[in-house]
Order: sequence, then structure tokens, then C-alpha cells
Amino acid sequence: MAETARYDIIVIGGGHAGIEAALASARMGFSVCVLTLNIETIGQMSCNPSIGGLAKGHLVREVDVLGGEIGLLADKTAIQYRILNRSKGPAVWSPRTQNDRNRYRDVARKSLEDERNIIIKQEEAIAIIVENHTVVGVRTHIGNEYRARAVVVTTGTFMNGLMHIGLEHFSGGRLGESPATALSESLKKLGLSLGRLKTGTSPRADQHSVDLSDLKMQQGDEDAFTFSFRANRSAIEQIPCYITHTNKHTHDIIRKNLDRSPLYTGKIVGTGPRYCPSIETKIVRFSDRDSHIVFIEPEGLDAGEFYLNGVSTSLPYDIQVEMLHSIKGLERAEITRPGYAVEYDFVYPMQFYPSLETKVVQNLFCAGQINGTSGYEEAAAQGIIAGINAALNLRGENPFVLKRYEAYIGVLIDDLVTKNTLEPYRMFTSLAEHRLILRIDNVADRLMHYGVNYGLIREEEWQHFECERKEVDAAVERLKNTIMKPEIVNPILKEKNETALPEERGGQSLFQILKRPRIHYQDIEGLSEMKLGDTIWARVEIETKYEGYIRREEIMIEKLRELEKVEIPLNFTFDDITGLSNEAKSKLNEVKPLNLDQASRIQGISPSDILLLLLHIKRGN
Repeated sequence: MAETARYDIIVIGGGHAGIEAALASARMGFSVCVLTLNIETIGQMSCNPSIGGLAKGHLVREVDVLGGEIGLLADKTAIQYRILNRSKGPAVWSPRTQNDRNRYRDVARKSLEDERNIIIKQEEAIAIIVENHTVVGVRTHIGNEYRARAVVVTTGTFMNGLMHIGLEHFSGGRLGESPATALSESLKKLGLSLGRLKTGTSPRADQHSVDLSDLKMQQGDEDAFTFSFRANRSAIEQIPCYITHTNKHTHDIIRKNLDRSPLYTGKIVGTGPRYCPSIETKIVRFSDRDSHIVFIEPEGLDAGEFYLNGVSTSLPYDIQVEMLHSIKGLERAEITRPGYAVEYDFVYPMQFYPSLETKVVQNLFCAGQINGTSGYEEAAAQGIIAGINAALNLRGENPFVLKRYEAYIGVLIDDLVTKNTLEPYRMFTSLAEHRLILRIDNVADRLMHYGVNYGLIREEEWQHFECERKEVDAAVERLKNTIMKPEIVNPILKEKNETALPEERGGQSLFQILKRPRIHYQDIEGLSEMKLGDTIWARVEIETKYEGYIRREEIMIEKLRELEKVEIPLNFTFDDITGLSNEAKSKLNEVKPLNLDQASRIQGISPSDILLLLLHIKRGN
């Protein structure tokens, strides 16, 4: 062996999951070694240069209040801020930033280099070393062996990565980068089952070859939220994106050349993302549509490329050129980097506990795309959970598991470990049954105390949050206790087309008045005699308008907590339960649920199965 070194925790991979895992473990006081194929590409944005979006913005804000890094990185490198779904209710508002790709990568790498408990090594991990079903280290391609008490695997799309451009294919985890070829076999030898997934990316075009003059400009929002409570809005110049569309001619070009697409000739065997499909898949699946939107996104302030979001493809290079030249504004576009598809190995996620520790090897964790997910945000969310739990394992403490009603992170991980996935998993607000509780404005209320407990949030940051919470509560109480007579408030109600208060009534509280759909806090601010900052009044308004719905959700959550209290021992034998079908026994043995609540969400498990399970557990106790 060339070198044998000892660390508390090894993180394999320097992408979005690896960054969060390494920083969380290091900030909890453990020595961390990050093994990466290329130090220069730590924090690389492999696909489009943006953070957040529908439901993904929720994940970023949750990671941030736990003490994670992705929100801070996004705010430091943002070149455009937007809030998606603003026309809908606050439960589905989703922040998004367009980011400077190179700056993001540089700041991400620096965040690791500045952490004194982290050492970065440019080596390929080829084997996980295990003794007595417990991980003890990692072996690399140059013969080095690094010993550790816990290992977190965050390999992204690099495990046995295979790139496709047309009918040509070649090894790679990202265009121009080598794959990790040996680690898959090592994981299989440990007893983990692996599958094959596929994702893809859009072509980039030379900035000077794109004609923006007649395209719709998409500016950012001046009043959009930042991702991190620790950051102000980016000081970098804010610049627009542009919108164009495919057309019937574009679609005809694609249809005519499907026989040269690896997706439709059987060259690609991995399952692709249903909700972020390639342009070929869109044309076939939505054959009745004559047009699809294309976002022309700048790669950064100083970059010379546009990312063409919406035309992810693995068609041959010449067809990519022909396709783009049929789109308005791209008639003379010069491709700097072609679109491509990449297939890669992943681990079926039902083989993990909700802590993201594997069930077959103690202290071995996986996070990110290796678990079957897609997206920077999903990766970061898993990364911080894996990093925290690796540290907790070494401390001998109970694992950190977020519930579905606590966080989108809880929904994400519960879906993976309870329901498995056969395609790249993407987070949506529709997947969160308690989304009215899981808003972007109340993430600190829900989760910051965990970050404090694990030493990832500083005391002064916690004090700032507590002051803000007290200010919101005081403002709500003031509205409840401030009664307005009809003659004072009716002019405002009339102006907003709201029903006036009867003159014979004694009046109504400002709290009840603010509940009305067309009334906003700015309308009654003068009557309340409270000058609140934008953040405070926005929270006051949301909590006032949705008070009844929120209370109803809280009652439902209390019932779920009762099911969670019925824990299922890890060594519980489901085969002994008379009356359970063989299918139910098989599903329960596969997932090994930790409590009745998790068991109730397993596909194929009926309410009668849960009742039988409850009776058997009580009899055993």
C-alpha cells in the first residue's frame, strides 16, 4: 500500500451531495477526507446553471436552516432571482436563482478548502473496505488505503457512466470527464442491488451566435426571497434570460431522425426522468403539441455560452445543429458543447434506513443520484442528512430522521426508502401531503432548532430567528386585539371590493379583516399602527389568512404522531404474523419499517395489514 491514513469520515464525490455531507460532518467536529475524481470540478453544475425551482426551492431553504451550504452558494453567485408560482398560494411559492456557473464552482470548492477538518484528495475510490459488516475504509486506484469509521458515497452519474451522442457512445460521467468504473462491483460484493438510470443535458451555444433581438426577455424579481437567512441578495449584476419555442418544423426534424436516437434504437437501457424528459421524448409523448418552450439561460456574467434549457437531447450532433437552426433566435447558433445522455449505476434506495445508512453495512451511507434521485437540490438535501447521521453514528447517538410533515426533505427520503424508485426521482409540491405546513416562509420555525442542536447553526443566528419569531407573534396578537369600527374600515373594504361591515355591529378585529382574500397587510398597516419589515408582514399575513387550514393540518399531524409512537424492532419477524399475505410479508421484510406510520405507506400494505401488525406488536410487548 502506498499510503494508509486515518480519518473519522470519508466522503466519496465532490458534487452537491458530497459538499453538504463533508461540511456537516466536519462542522460537527469530525475529520473528513473528500475523495474526488477532479478537484477542479468540485461543485460543478452539470446541467443548467440554476438552483431551486418548483419544490426544489423548498429543499434548498430547508438545507440552509439546518446549517447547509447550497443556499449560501446560490446567493453568492446569483445573476437572477425569481419566485415561481407567485400567482398561487404561499404553500407552492418556489424561489429560483440563475447562477454564474464558474463562480458557483469556485465558491463551492473554497467552502470545502476553508473548513479546517476537511482534506481533499484527487483519487478514484475503487473499493469499500468492510470488516464484520461494518465499513472501515476505502481503497483508491493508486493503491492508497484510507481508514475511516464511516463512509458516505456521493458519486452522482459517475458510477459506470456511459455517454451517448447519437449512436456513438463512450465512457464518462460528464462530458470530458472519466467515469468511476470499479466502485459498482465493490458495492455489489457488499450485497447491495444496483440498477441503471439515465439523465441528459441540453446543448450550449456561443453567445454571439444567438439572436436575442426578437425574443421575449425574462427579467428577475426585485422582491424575490434569498435562499439563505445568512445572506443578502447577490451583489453581482442581475441579467435576464430569454424565451423562445420549438415549432412544427423542429418536431418534424426530430421525428424524421428518431432512428438515429439512442433512446429509440435500444442503445440506452437506463430509465430516464419522467418529469424532465428529452426533447425527443416530448415530441413522441406529446405528439399533439406543435411547440415547446425553450429558455435561453446565460452561463454567467463573463461566460461566452448560453444554456438552452428545454432541448435536452442525445440526438447526433448534425441533427442537434439542424434542430436548433429551426428555432427562432437560434437560426445561426453555433454549438459549443453538444447535448448528451448519460447512463449510470444507482443503488435501489429501499436498501437504506431513513438515516441513509445502508441496511447491509453499518456506517456506510449513500446520498444524491446514487440513490435514484435527480437534481442538485435533492442531492444536497440527502447529503446533509447523510453527513449529520454519519457523525451521529460515530457519537453513538440516535439517527436524525425528518418526518414527512416536518420537511420536504422528509418527504424525499421517505419516498425513496419506503416506495423505492425505478426512475430518477424529482421533488414536487404535489408529493407533500402537508405542503400548507411546509412553506418556504416558515422553514426556520420547522427546522432551525435541529441545526442548533447539531452545532451547525451559530447561537447569534438562532437568537436572530427567535427575535423574528417573537415579532411575528406580537404582531398577530396586536391584530387580534385591535378592533376597528365599521366607519373606519369600510372605506378600505369598499375599495378592495370586499363586503362592508354592518354599521350596527360593534366592529371587527384587524385579524379577521386581514383574513379576507383581497385584503393585504399594506392595506391595513396604517390602522394597525405597526411598521413591519417586508419579511415580517409577509409571514404575519400568511399565518393570519391560513390559520384555520393550518390548524386542521396540525390536528392530522397529531394523529400521525400516534402511529409513529408504535415502533417496530429491527429484528421483528413479519413471517410469524398469521393472516398477513405473502406479498405483505415480502414488502415488510424488504423495507423493514421503523414504525407503523412508515409501514402504512408501503405500496401494497392495506389498513387490515396495519391492524394485524399493531395487534402482534402489542401482544409481543
